[in-house]
Amino acid sequence: MSKIHAAITGVGGYVPAYRLTNQELETMVDTNDEWIQSRTGIKERRILKGEGLGSSFMGVKAVAELLTKTNTDPKEVELVICATVTPDYTFPDTANLIAHQLGMTNAFTYDLAAACSGFLFALTTGAKFIESGTYKKVIVVGADKMSSIVDYTDRSTCIIFGDGSGAVLLEPNHEGVGFQDSVLKSDGAGLENLNIKSGGSVRPPSHETVDRKEHFIYQNGRPVFKAAVTGMAGAMNAVLERNQLTVEDITWVVPHQANIRIIEAVADMANVPMERVMVNIQKYGNTTAATIPLCLWEWESQLKKGDKLLLTAFGGGYTWGAIYLTWAYG
Repeated sequence: MSKIHAAITGVGGYVPAYRLTNQELETMVDTNDEWIQSRTGIKERRILKGEGLGSSFMGVKAVAELLTKTNTDPKEVELVICATVTPDYTFPDTANLIAHQLGMTNAFTYDLAAACSGFLFALTTGAKFIESGTYKKVIVVGADKMSSIVDYTDRSTCIIFGDGSGAVLLEPNHEGVGFQDSVLKSDGAGLENLNIKSGGSVRPPSHETVDRKEHFIYQNGRPVFKAAVTGMAGAMNAVLERNQLTVEDITWVVPHQANIRIIEAVADMANVPMERVMVNIQKYGNTTAATIPLCLWEWESQLKKGDKLLLTAFGGGYTWGAIYLTWAYG
């Protein structure tokens, strides 16, 4: 019997309608369009507006499109993993809410939190359920409402993040295409440079933590930048070496959309020409766990069966890694 590979058989995506432009940010904090674009590559980011709307709202939109495009009966879905650091609630999990809204009544669900690397971690996990023969239909979602944890008086972070969601369907494949390999890493020493200080069990919410704005993203940019570049490039090279590949064998690199300078530095370190690197940060900013599936969503029409893709990301924790997969359709 041939080996089972976990193949992506469809992609769905959703970004909110509201565009927060650099020009609007100029009216909110001490910044300007040229400064933002030169340092991040971002022109605008999407923001989810509306009372009572969280990450699950966007996840439902992305997964609904995915189910329609792949002609999948919601009751056939057996597992839903949602990568997010902005869950609707501490519990129940956001994946649970997405499944409920879409009638995926036979699926078991859970959230996975690995910050900007979340989609990589969730995709690898979902692939193992397919490869083992446990399940035949697994949905992996990346969804983050980053506007809910951004301080719009902090110009170092508010210019970066946006809201969005992307989702993929994983199914068994016996032709050799699909998920091939991954290298995933983490290092808790990153806590001091990238975190949300309060809201967890160490510092539960209080009037004091709210007054000190400790429920928003904190980032020490310089060490994060350095760790992101070395981590992503290192993971990519490790995957290539382990699979006896060179960068010339790779059709597309799909990097986490953190910052255009990081993307360019990673590409340079790995000797990948930018014309083979997916970039949409200028439109959406950093949507955390949603950036990679949103790239796949936008490039789906350009992807061909057998294309070799290298996915890579770096996030808070620290967390980082790379996935090598071959595209299964198109």
